[in-house]
Order: sequence, then C-alpha cells, then structure tokens
Amino acid sequence: MTVRQTNIRDLALIGDRRTCAYVSKEGSVVWYCPRRFDAPAVFASLLDPQLGGSWQIEAPGLDFVSRAYHNDSTMLQTILRCEAGELQVEDFMPMGANFNGICRRLSKAPAILRVVLSPRPDYTFEEPQLQMLSGGGVSINNMLFLYASHPLEINENEIICEVPAGENAWFILSEAQLEASGDVLEQAFAKTREEWQEVSSHITYHGPYEEEVRNSLRVLRLMTYAENGGIIAAGTTSLPEVPGGNRNWDYRYVWLRDAAMISSALTRAGSDGEQERRFLSFLCDALHGVKEPVVPFFTLDKKPAPGERLIEHLRGYEGSLPIRIGNDANDQLQLDAISNVLLSAKLIYNRFQTREHWELVSMLADYLADHWQEKDHGLWEETQQLHYTSSKVVAAVSLEFIAEHSQDKAQQQRWRQAAADIREFVQENCLTPEGAYAAYAGAEAVDVSAILFPIWAYTDADTPEVLKTIEVLERDHCHNNLFRRHLVDTDAREEGAFLAGTLWVAQYWVMRKEWQKFKDTLHAALAFMNDVGLMPEEGDPETGEHLGNTPQTFVQASLIGAVIDYKNAMEEESAS
Repeated sequence: MTVRQTNIRDLALIGDRRTCAYVSKEGSVVWYCPRRFDAPAVFASLLDPQLGGSWQIEAPGLDFVSRAYHNDSTMLQTILRCEAGELQVEDFMPMGANFNGICRRLSKAPAILRVVLSPRPDYTFEEPQLQMLSGGGVSINNMLFLYASHPLEINENEIICEVPAGENAWFILSEAQLEASGDVLEQAFAKTREEWQEVSSHITYHGPYEEEVRNSLRVLRLMTYAENGGIIAAGTTSLPEVPGGNRNWDYRYVWLRDAAMISSALTRAGSDGEQERRFLSFLCDALHGVKEPVVPFFTLDKKPAPGERLIEHLRGYEGSLPIRIGNDANDQLQLDAISNVLLSAKLIYNRFQTREHWELVSMLADYLADHWQEKDHGLWEETQQLHYTSSKVVAAVSLEFIAEHSQDKAQQQRWRQAAADIREFVQENCLTPEGAYAAYAGAEAVDVSAILFPIWAYTDADTPEVLKTIEVLERDHCHNNLFRRHLVDTDAREEGAFLAGTLWVAQYWVMRKEWQKFKDTLHAALAFMNDVGLMPEEGDPETGEHLGNTPQTFVQASLIGAVIDYKNAMEEESAS
C-alpha cells in the first residue's frame, strides 16, 4: 500500500474539543491523538507516509472534488469521484454521545471500496496488537475499537474492509467497547450537530470578511479544551517552518501569550465571555501550581509542559527533522506572556465589570514591576536572553492598564512608576540609528512585533518612531505584502513570512485609515487560508507553500483582530 505525503495546505480538521484528527483531500485520516490533543498519535502518516499509520479509503481513480463543514461545526463532508460516480464521506468526532472517537459515514459506493486502517500506536513505538472481538469489531491494543457496517479482517498490522459497489457504509473507531450499529452512529451525528450549535452560539459574527472570521472562530472553538478552557496553539507537532530544516516544534500546549491574545480577540469580537473567563480560570489554576510565573506554556492538565523527546525512526514531514514531542522552551522567562495575560484580564474586567482572579492578576503585575529590567527570551522564544523591545513595551502597557483596576493607591502608583521607567528605558535604548523601534536594545534590526505598539496603545500610529518602523519593515522585511519577523538565533529569511505579523500590519493600516494597504496586506495573508478555513503559522511568499504547525490559533485570532478593527472603522465612517 502506497501512502502519499499529505501537503499542509490540504489538511482538514475534525475534533471534539478534547482532541482532533486531520483528514487529507483523499479522505485519509493522517493524524490522530486519541483522548487528548497532546496524547501520543496512533495515526502519524503526516510525519511519515510509509511508517506513521493512517486510515484510507481506496478505489481505482478516486479523486478529490470538494469538501466543506456542516455550518459552524467541524463535521466534515468530502466529495470524491471516480469513473463510476461520486462518493460522499462524512467524518466527525462525536460530542455529547455515549462514546468518543472518530465516526465515518460513506454514501453508496460507486465502485468496490477498500477501507484500510493502519494503526501505529505511540508514534509507532508500540506494535499494533489487533484482535477480533466476538461482537464483530476489532480491538487495537485494547485502547481503540473499530466497528463497521461490513465485515472486517486483519491482515498483519492492518484492518481491512471491502465495501461492495452500490452499498452505503459506516465506521466507528471508539475509545471504548460498545454495541455499535448504524443507529448508534446516526444518533451520535445528531447529538454532535446539536452540541456544535450550542458551542457556536456564544459568539456570532456578521460583517466584512464574514466567512473568513467564521472559519477562524471554528478553529478557536475546536482548539479549546472543553474540560477546562485551555486553548492550544496548534493540533500538530514538527511541521517545519523551514522545509527540510530543523525548526520543527511541538505546539500542542497552552501558551500564555497566544491564549491571552486569542481570548482578547474573542472578547472584542462580541463573545458572551464564557470562554474568556474560563481561560482566565485555567491560568489561575496553572500559575498557582508553580513557584514563579516564568512558565510560558502548560499542558492541558495545567502542568508545565515536558521537555523535548525526539522521534528518530520517522522520516519527518518531507524529510524535516527532528520530530519533537514536548518543548524545551518550557522554563524561559517571557515577559510578554505575563503581560498579555494582564491585557486579557483588563478586557474582561472592562467588559463584564468584574475583577475575578484579582489575587493572581495583581501577583503577575507585581512580578512585572519587579522583573521588567531583566533580559528575557522574547516573543519568538529565542535562546539568547536580551532586552527585547516588544517585551518591554507590552509590560509597560499592561501595567498601565491593569493599574486602572487596582483599589490600592500605593499599588497603582508602584505599577505606573514601573511603566514610566520602562518607557524611559525604551526611549533611551531601543531605537535604531534610523529612529525605528529596534528588535532589542542596541540592535539595528527591526522586528514586525513593533507594529503592535500602536495597536497596544503604547504610542500613536503616526509618531516618527512608528512611521520609521513601518518604513523599515516594508523595505527590509516585506515580500509580496507578506512580512517576515527578525530572529536572533537564525536567519529569518530562510523561513516563510509570519502570517500573524502580516495580519498585525493589516491591523495597523486600519489605524492609519490606509484602506488599500489594509486590503493588500490582509488578502496576502488570506491567500494562505485553505478551502476549509485553516491557516498555518507561516507561508512562502514565492511559492505559496504552507509552513509550520496548522491551524495556528495565534494566526486565526490575529485575523479576527484585524477584521474587527476594520469593521468598527467602517461603521464609524458611516456614522459620521
């Protein structure tokens, strides 16, 4: 059996807000971690087509036609076609049913279909142990159980099912044994549709770029762990930022920075606040479990993420190695991560007239006031500790904003004084010889994160420093309206354009009322939204290749932020 490498841009996503699975345009499940987003994968052909394991649907000449989600759910419908006719495949992960796993429903087969499930538990570290069950299913290592409408057979390490032409079929891959039937699947389908309707009811967007925003909201809902409100950065690991290179990271964790910015985007987009407040509770619980708030990201059970473990027997996505499980940036000081939590809290406080979790929030503000002058690892989690300008700026802004909610005048004064000291430090140390904001103190280089400074309300959009910064960014870091970041550890020109940064630039053009520049920049980023609304971390400005883990929730939230500002600006212009 030959399995082709699935391109990042061709991925679709299904999930149950506990975990997710990725489906190719050919209808193959190429990535699946049962039970939790960051659990070991049982299908990983995304990282090795031959050895990783997958769940395929095979027929001579079967080709992709189209695919789409049911409304705002992640219930996926894929249309395939061969010479004999069309096949409709519906994939979903049940929610609110009496079992969890993956359900697949196939329309009448246009020709004989061969459905092949090749499990490779724990990234292939475990040998598949396949056993027929008395009730007609197959046990996979006694952890997953496959049921089908047609007879299953075991052939070495594969489970095979042949579906005759003209017959419908269904499959259930369950996390527990059950009395499976077509009726059970239909009930799960109906219940899952109801659950997604309830989940999506907490925020509804209408306005410009409506489909693109709805796509992004779908991603953010799915990547939220329903049990406790943690928002993961992406559902994949080790998809390369540099093709064939070693910048391949595990993003299946809750980053304070990313999740806080996502929470802020949801609040500004008109959410009823349930998700954002649950996220703040998640952080409160997680940070209470550590000695100092220097842990930049957590697992879904609110623990510091594990260090890296290398998977050396798989070939990697298009040969990109190493494959990493875990993340060695788990003990870095990232001042901007702490600051973004404060900004998120400020938005929640302002909108809902609350001061929930104030003990934690004030502790974070005290920490920033005491430690802002330290070198940190910055927004891009560099190995070199420097005085990164974006870390200083967002610390100042967050202290100023959160001071408004303190009821202790001495505390207010302390935080505001720290913010004033930071502003003085930035002005004296963090400008380039040209007068732009430097990537870090003493640097001549500029980073795209500086365009957030007016968005964060640190400064106005048309100050000399900001005007010079955007001039340098357009001159040195822009290609086809896409913007690269500046990196210390490596040459950022080797990787693709950073899509979140590109969307920040689009958001900046809204502040300047440069509508054509806004559209040019936004549309350049949207070229990397695939047919089902997923956006990767990066994109190649020349080839259009998708790069990095996908979908990147940081990117999808940045899209929402840019569009919401544009919508508000258009409404203000219409009212004036």
